[in-house]
Amino acid sequence: MSDMSKEKAENTLEKELRLNNEFPLPTYEEWKAQVEADLKGASFEKKLITKTYEGIDLKPIYTRKDIENLPHLKNFPGSENYVRGTRASGYTDQSWLICQEIPYADAEDFNAALKNDLERGQTAVDLTLDSATKLGLDADFAGVEKVGDSGLSISAKNSLARALKDVDLEKYPIFVRTGFSSLPILALLAAHLNEKNFNLKNLRGSFEADPIGYIAENGSLPVSWDFIFDEMAKVVNWSTENMPNVKTIGVDGSLYHNSGASAVQELALVLATGNEYFSVLIDKGIPAEEIANKLRFTFAVGPFYFMEIAKLRAAKILWSKILEAYGVDENDRKMNIHVRTSRHNQTMIDPYVNMLRTTTEAFSAIVGGIDSMHTNPFDESFAVPDQFSRRIARNTQILLKEESHLDKLIDPAGGSYFVESLTSEVAEKAWKLFQEIDAKGGMIKSLEANYPQTLIAETDSERRKNLSNRKDVLVGTNMYANGKEKKIERQKLDKEKFHKKRTEYLQKLRVSGDNGTHQNILEKLQNLTDKNSTDLIGTCIEAFAEGATIGEIAKTTRVNAGDAVKISKVKIHRASEIFEELRDKAIEYQASNGSKPKVFLATMGPLKQHKPRADFSTGFFEVGGFEVIYQKGFDSSSDASEAAINAGAQVVVICSTDETYPEIVPQLVRGLKSKNKDIVIILAGYPKDQIEEHKKSGVDDFIYLGCDAYELLNKLFNKIR
Repeated sequence: MSDMSKEKAENTLEKELRLNNEFPLPTYEEWKAQVEADLKGASFEKKLITKTYEGIDLKPIYTRKDIENLPHLKNFPGSENYVRGTRASGYTDQSWLICQEIPYADAEDFNAALKNDLERGQTAVDLTLDSATKLGLDADFAGVEKVGDSGLSISAKNSLARALKDVDLEKYPIFVRTGFSSLPILALLAAHLNEKNFNLKNLRGSFEADPIGYIAENGSLPVSWDFIFDEMAKVVNWSTENMPNVKTIGVDGSLYHNSGASAVQELALVLATGNEYFSVLIDKGIPAEEIANKLRFTFAVGPFYFMEIAKLRAAKILWSKILEAYGVDENDRKMNIHVRTSRHNQTMIDPYVNMLRTTTEAFSAIVGGIDSMHTNPFDESFAVPDQFSRRIARNTQILLKEESHLDKLIDPAGGSYFVESLTSEVAEKAWKLFQEIDAKGGMIKSLEANYPQTLIAETDSERRKNLSNRKDVLVGTNMYANGKEKKIERQKLDKEKFHKKRTEYLQKLRVSGDNGTHQNILEKLQNLTDKNSTDLIGTCIEAFAEGATIGEIAKTTRVNAGDAVKISKVKIHRASEIFEELRDKAIEYQASNGSKPKVFLATMGPLKQHKPRADFSTGFFEVGGFEVIYQKGFDSSSDASEAAINAGAQVVVICSTDETYPEIVPQLVRGLKSKNKDIVIILAGYPKDQIEEHKKSGVDDFIYLGCDAYELLNKLFNKIR
């Protein structure tokens, strides 16, 4: 080709690729006008605007204009308010920690599982404690229901040594949520490590006291606020000097999420709690930078992918804003975030779907920017996770890291019109709620006045309504149920047996050893009673080294703990529980009657006439555990009623079209009622102009898209049992 021909071809090609001339970009107004025309009179707002539980209206499209004036867009990763991450390099030089909980009650079982999991990809130790240990009760002085109920039962250095045998805490950080007080377990671990000549300044992790979270979850705090905050201050001072890389204050928002709170509510309550701790410790003379470096925040991540990303990004903006008000240096305004995937979103029905839920939730957490994460085993809600379910949960994070390469990213959500706009809206609404809580006197005063509990209950009531009418979908539970599914049987902790084992062990421990050892323990405990200084923790460590138990230490240090505090607790639950209740009723019915309750579909007319509503009816009743009998279409009402009676059905659903119902329904109802006056007849559909006539004919109820499935199915169970 000659040079002239080549030049001509290039000019022609260049003109052909100038697509803007051929396809000019429409403005948002032009796009909206076209959409409204296509809607043919339907409301743009009702059809295309999605309203969230956070009070945010989600638009169908976002443009550059939506983010033009957002101040946080000027920030770089690792700077200012840290919305784009706490490190300039994102995850590329330091990935998030795979911090899986192992809720085993027995120290040996825990140790075996922990070592197995650390060898297979887990990168941190999460020491999950049972209720007795968090309360400062030895197992032999605690009720059966509190020992081993949610994790490890630890009473003294021997049980802790068994739990951590051969675990290298130089290599792995250790995280412990200690309940309302971190002092006993922190001192116990220090005593254990001192025996191993471990340099405590090399220890990394957290021993998180969260008394506000504890009382919100449990409804009571066994000590006074003054006492616990004095202790918190002593622990902060001691750990700053002796364990500088260990955080000692936790702020847990997951309990609010798992009670049904919105993302905005969870975030605002977390900020209010963190601010309360900050304010109290500032008043006790602790420097702001020291307090900032001692806090670790926990969030749950739910199913709304983009909302969860926005929540985590907004959290960093707002926490930085609070710390700025306290005069904290910019470099110390980073928010250390741990997340756990949602318990509220897990189901006992079709539980393997939990794996998919956990995967998307984990993905959103990573994109939102976190420091550590626990991904739920799929059977966590109904059993003690076994090796298989732990492996799948752990591997979810490993796959996202090693195969999806999410550890190679720096703020992947940055710049997204939708995510950046949503981040700003979440931050704005959470800040407004935070200010309302602050105006009421802070988090403690608000909890005592039942304000957060009421807000969460209102949101949860709306969630329940949307699950009942299936506007919100839990796959396999309130939609797309597997009618042949059987419950997975899993091993559970034998609490009576385990309590007996722990009690016998501790009673032997108390009578073992010589008189000199017992005398040393008594002297150390007496010193604890006499001392009221920062030396308190050092004396606790010495007492543990001599063989004292957590119960003895807690009892001694809390002699002057003041009066217990009580409030109305938040109600932690899973969203699926109402439909699981229906399935349990179906199982009970089967046990008593030999089969599940039967629903017969009276499919009237040819296939195209009855199939849409027959398919809808099948899915509707299967979510309640009913056995659905779906035969070919019937030509006459007499044939349909005879087949229904012969099938032994307790419920008959008439499936056809609105046009055919006036003729079909009266005949079919008469035929059925003449053979079985107690049979329940339901019409598939809701033809508004026919409802009263059908009721007069004997139709008991109607099912249709948007009706309250839970209420109707529950009412059926009450009728037929």
